[in-house]
Amino acid sequence: MIDELKEEEIVNKVGGRFKLSTLIQKRMIALNQGARALVDGRGVDKMTMVIQEIMQDKIYLDMSGKLQTNQATEELEADGGTVDLTQSTE
Repeated sequence: MIDELKEEEIVNKVGGRFKLSTLIQKRMIALNQGARALVDGRGVDKMTMVIQEIMQDKIYLDMSGKLQTNQATEELEADGGTVDLTQSTE
């Protein structure tokens, strides 16, 4: 098991265990469908990548339970809009 998941810090960061579970699940689905990582993922598995994104405040669930990002990306800056993390970048 990943050490960060044993700590209360990550649970408190997202607002509870159920939100944490939902956030991890939605982000894992997005990554498996081809969404690009928001952290350097060389040499780590997808679960570790998602935990790093949470710990670095790069992803969160909005009030409606949708996956959102805090990171300004090139797409976001170029389009002046939002980036859908559930869609593939291809």
